[in-house]
Parts: sequence; structure tokens; C-alpha cells
Amino acid sequence: MDIDLTTLVTFLPLIGVLVLLFMKGEQKNAIRWVALLTSLVTFAVSIVLLVNFIAAGNGAISADIELETKVPWISLGGWQIYYHVGVDGLSILLVLLTTFLVPLCILSTWSAVEDRVKDFMIFFLLLETGMVGVFVALDLFLFYVFWEFTLVPMYFLIGIWGGPRRMYAAIKFFLYTMAGSILMLLAILWLGIQQQTFSVPELIAKGGIPENIQLWLFLAFAAAFAIKVPMWPLHSWLPDAHVEAPTAGSVILAGVLLKMGTYGFLRFNLSLFPEAAVRMAPWIAGLAVVGIIYGAAVSYAQQDVKKLVAYSSVSHLGFVMLGLFALNPQGVQGGILQMINHGLSTGALFLIVGMIYERRHTRDMDAFGGLWKVMPIYGLITLIVTLSSMGLPGLNGFVGEFSILLGAFGSEAIGSPWFAGLAALGVILAAVYMLKMFQKMFLGPVDKEENKVLKDINWREIITLVPLLIFIFWIGLYPKPFFALMAPAVEKLLAGLP
Repeated sequence: MDIDLTTLVTFLPLIGVLVLLFMKGEQKNAIRWVALLTSLVTFAVSIVLLVNFIAAGNGAISADIELETKVPWISLGGWQIYYHVGVDGLSILLVLLTTFLVPLCILSTWSAVEDRVKDFMIFFLLLETGMVGVFVALDLFLFYVFWEFTLVPMYFLIGIWGGPRRMYAAIKFFLYTMAGSILMLLAILWLGIQQQTFSVPELIAKGGIPENIQLWLFLAFAAAFAIKVPMWPLHSWLPDAHVEAPTAGSVILAGVLLKMGTYGFLRFNLSLFPEAAVRMAPWIAGLAVVGIIYGAAVSYAQQDVKKLVAYSSVSHLGFVMLGLFALNPQGVQGGILQMINHGLSTGALFLIVGMIYERRHTRDMDAFGGLWKVMPIYGLITLIVTLSSMGLPGLNGFVGEFSILLGAFGSEAIGSPWFAGLAALGVILAAVYMLKMFQKMFLGPVDKEENKVLKDINWREIITLVPLLIFIFWIGLYPKPFFALMAPAVEKLLAGLP
């Protein structure tokens, strides 16, 4: 069972895809239920995966890779590429985040997606398999296959079901990601040829790569991951993709796909190229701080609320990168937790924006005003998520950002507390642009006739948002279990740095 679980949680969505292929496109509700039930079963299996991962440590959380499967996959002459998957403290929370968000995304499409429902659900379940595969792959070749595979369903989700400029956004997303991925592929091939293996644990154990070569390999991997994060100044594809994507696409893009970039830095750049990681830490931290301030400033300038949330991701992911390259336990654990927090809070914000767009078919903040009076439940949930996104103590965003700033302030690798000081401005700016958005949309008089007749969110929409609120409060009030899951693996990772 241990051996099969990681593979099962990765490929279980494909069973749903097979069922959907034999269904008629006119059976829209049946198709939605099959996709939802498939994603819920996948989430249930991921919980079993978590339980087995915890049990594998015999009373303590393991620092090692557990629930591992390694079988020969491709033989090319003297080369052997393995199907090698497993989870550890660096990846288990991201697997759970993925399987948790997908059913909520599918539930959110119940009334939002009416055209080609069957195709939409097939692409979404394919995307889930690709995303989970990225987080569990322990062979560089297998990782690259999953990494590139996620591009295809996301391209179609944006290109078919997106907004007016959907093809432009989809092509831009595809080309940006492919450009960085080519450099990573070259680095993977070089590593495989020189070290005679694509296995990540074996590559870490071998080590011995000269520092000057490490630097070039680090930069090649970083090109792919920085575009995906996205780090400033490689972020320009993100607002277009977010704004044009359907609501469920925006949620999964922000919640999971961006984390593939930060996870890549964590899993590969820090462990495979430790000397280069230490050398590059101040530079990465500098770009992260610029991204924090820039993303917040541009968010403040937006009138389109969805574009505001999109640019806020540049700022929030800047915090994640700053924490990871603090290269100390507080920073790295804060960075991992903030990946989860961003997926919850920003995912919820995109769902909230989608709900009001379905009713008013506009995202212009000036088109609203006084929504709290006509949609009180919607207003209350939006307020909680807004406060979460801006890092209010007691909610999830505060815990991650505080840990990151604490780690950055005392980081030897970064070398200056000024990075943390400047990043802290991002917390203040987040409060400015989020409260501006909330004030414009929800407070004041209801002075537009279209808003006076709006109906509050229904039970399906409440059920979609409540699970996110539970974790927003849980992490904010009691983050210990989340830190405990990742702490041993983080300590092991940092022990390998010079």
C-alpha cells in the first residue's frame, strides 16, 4: 500500500478522464458530478498519503523521502531512466494543497462553465495529474515530463474558456514557460550525462560539481522556475493569464502552478547546487524585494479587481522567494507555509471575484459600492479573506510573512537586515491596496441600480469558500502541525549547504 499510494494519488484523476471520455457532452450535470467525485476521491487518497507519511517516521516526522516507488522506465543503451516518485516534508503539503483546491475549483464551475463542459473537466483532471506529478517526481527526466505536461491543459483552459483576449494570454503563457524550460532541459541533460543518473537523491549524494559549473546550472534551472513563480522582471505573462483565464483556471494558476516555480527552487536549486545557492542568495533576495514592492504598487493602481489580485501574487510570491533564500529554518519554513497560505487566500480571492463577475459581468471597482448592504454573507467572507491576504495577526498570512521576515532579518546568506526592512513595506502596501479595494466595492451607499437587485451568494458558493476559511483560521491560530511536517526535511536540506 505504501508503495502504491504516491502513484495512486498522482494518476487517480485519469480514471475520471477515462469515464468522461465515454460520456455524452449533453450530460452536463453528470459530467460535473463525475469530475467532482473523482477530485474528492483523489483528495481522500492524499489524506491517506499524509497519514502514511506521518506513520513512516515511527513516532516522529521523517526527514527522508517516504512512500517511494522506483521502477525502471526507459532504457537507452547504457542509460536507465526510472519512474521514481515519493514525498517528504518539502512536498507533502503542496500535494495536499493541489488535491484540496481542485474539487473547490470544479465546484465553482457549476454555473460559470456552460460551454463544452466535458472538455473543460477532462483538461482540469489532466492538469491535476500533471501538478501532483511535479511535486512527487524524484527523477529529473520524469519531473521535466510532468512540468511540461501541465502547460497543455492550462493552455486550453485559458485559450478556450478565457476572456476576450484569451488566445493572446494563452500563447504568452505557453511561450514564456517554454522559453525557460528549454534552458532547464539543457541543464538536466548535462547533469544526467556527467553524473550518469537523473535520480535526484543520487545526484545530491554524489555532489562534487565544481562551483563555477554549479552557477551555470543554477541559472539554467532558475530561468524556468523564476518565470513560473513569477519573479520580477519575468512576471509580465501573469496578469494577462490571470485576467483572461476562467475563474477555476485563475484559482489553480495562483494556488498551485505558481508554486511549481518556488518548489523547483527549493527541491533542485538549493539541494543540487548548494554553493551556487549561497552565492546567489543576496541577488535572489534583491529581486524578491523588488517584486514585493513593485507588485504591491502596481496592485494599488488597478481598477480591475481581478488584475489587482493577479499583481498581488507577484508581491506575495516575492515573500516566498525571500524566505527560501534566507537559507535558515525560519525563512525556509515560512516560505513553504506562505506557498500554502497564498494558495488559500489568493485562491479564495479569485473565487470571490468570479462570483461577483457572474452577477454583474464587470470587474471594475467603480461599478460597485455598498455591496455589504445587499450581499452581507459575501461581504463578510470577502472581509476575512482580504484581512488574510494583507497579513492580519490571527489569520494565515501573518504567520508565513512573520516567519519569512524573521528569517530574512537574521540571514547570514543574504547578509543584510535591510532586505527584511524593505520587504516589511510590502505588508503595509498590501493593507493599502486591499483595503482600498474593499472600501470601493463594499462600503458606502448602493448608488447603482444594478447593485440593488444583486442576490447574496448561494449554498454552493458558500460550500466552495468555507473550506478555505477553515484553513485560513487554522493556520493563523495553530500553525504548529504545518511547521512540524516540514521541519525535519528543511533541517536536512539546510545541513547540505556550505
